Amino acid sequence: MKTKTIIAACCAMLALSGYAQTQQADYRIVPLPQNITQQKGKPFVLKNHVTISCNTKDEALKRDAEFLREYVKEYTGIQLDIVEAKGNIQLALDKKIKQPEGYAITVNDRRVTLSGQTPAGVFYAIQTLRKSLQPNVSQIELPAVSITDAPRFGYRGMMLDCARHFFPVSFVKKYIDMMALHNMNVFHWHLTDDQGWRIEIKKYPRLTEVGSKRDMTVVGRNSEVWDSIPYGGYYTQDEAREIVRYAADRFITVIPEIDMPGHMLGALAAYPELGCTGGPYKVWGRWGVSDEVLCLGNDKIYTFCQDVLKEIMDIFPAKYIHFGGDETPTKSWENCPKCQALAKREGIDIKHLQNYFTARMEEFINEHGHRAIGWDEVLQSKNLSDQTIIMSWRGAEPGGEAAERGHDVIMSPTSYNYFDYYQTAEGEDKWSEPLLIGGNLPLETTYSFEPYPEKATQQAKDHIIGVQANLWTEYIPYESLAEYQVLPRMGALCEVQWMNPAKKDFNDFKQRALSLRRIYDKYNLTYRSKLWNTTEKK
Repeated sequence: MKTKTIIAACCAMLALSGYAQTQQADYRIVPLPQNITQQKGKPFVLKNHVTISCNTKDEALKRDAEFLREYVKEYTGIQLDIVEAKGNIQLALDKKIKQPEGYAITVNDRRVTLSGQTPAGVFYAIQTLRKSLQPNVSQIELPAVSITDAPRFGYRGMMLDCARHFFPVSFVKKYIDMMALHNMNVFHWHLTDDQGWRIEIKKYPRLTEVGSKRDMTVVGRNSEVWDSIPYGGYYTQDEAREIVRYAADRFITVIPEIDMPGHMLGALAAYPELGCTGGPYKVWGRWGVSDEVLCLGNDKIYTFCQDVLKEIMDIFPAKYIHFGGDETPTKSWENCPKCQALAKREGIDIKHLQNYFTARMEEFINEHGHRAIGWDEVLQSKNLSDQTIIMSWRGAEPGGEAAERGHDVIMSPTSYNYFDYYQTAEGEDKWSEPLLIGGNLPLETTYSFEPYPEKATQQAKDHIIGVQANLWTEYIPYESLAEYQVLPRMGALCEVQWMNPAKKDFNDFKQRALSLRRIYDKYNLTYRSKLWNTTEKK
């Protein structure tokens, strides 16, 4: 009798602690794999001390195995063991898989095999398995299955603006982990702007000594009220390299953005001789775009920009370097004798003087073995090389035009992919939302995005290499708000980036996204929960 009482008490304690005896995995996750084929036979039982094995000579596969063990332990509580002998869960490379990031999962009652053409493919197989599990369980049944999958786009990006508001290294890593969960592979890191310079450049120490600090920040939407609180922060080169390594371990490439020739007030405050008037300049505490830009008629600015880019290219091994090029006012040039002389010498309308600068920077970046990315304004340059990649933000139309002209294109239009916008649905009040820059981008709108323009030729489609969403941070000073703005919109975005559009279905997505919600809860992430019925059990 005592034994039965003890057993009953233990079961009750397990139930109260949230740990279930046995749960079944559900492979219909986000993003939905291309092919899920149920197989005959008993399930594989995932429980404590199930073993993981891989080719131990492949360091990337070894990291994959460690990630799998860590994910399963954190999420479910089940302890897996990594062994050199043949394990119950095998990670393997398979050259028969066609795409570099493609993967396959096979499950039977004896073994689970996660294979990819590359270790990156194996990593995405691990993400699929991870998202199929239930939290806080003692064991999980994995139904017998065959899954094959591969991404639609090779470039699947998210941007984080750390110039307007600075986020510590710990949060940047967290952001990268959130990207990995959503099968993304490019972290676009916006590091400089009128409101602050955030990356150490050893040849120009005043960029961070002076340019990373503003005296105060405006309250609200550029009101006449200021908070009177000094604000600053920057990343050392060692910290930036640490972020690059952390991302690379998760098969994510870090692309830095140093915006030029506009959005440069942080640099001008540090080195006023780079501006048309010579200053004095101050790092802006307002939001928006300053009229003060680099003086293109001054030869010193080309040396400066090239020196900065040299150090950036040394820190960031990515083949792409983003040099901005957007929103550059011409007012300073129109009143500057040096800029007027350059425009006359080159036979350029002074309003188009940026074209000269763009060509020089693009050539420099190419000469150093990288490709330049620019916002779609750089298309105005008649001398723009087709090697330059266009990031289309002012709608999808500039991207379509660039693709037809032979440029590779990353689609990132405000109308679908700006996550600093409100996310309220039609008819829903904004009063309960935090103060944001404006605009409105419901989750369903992001989900509906089709990156290929309707009338695009096949040649143009081949030049659309990927999709990215951006988180600008003028009104996002806190980590929890940054999380709230991107979750669960990252889930909608990743299905645009990964899935065959014919298989997308928003109502189905909402159900499958419950697997993401459980992970958000497990990791204490802040997210907008109104996608789901608030009474539904998490």
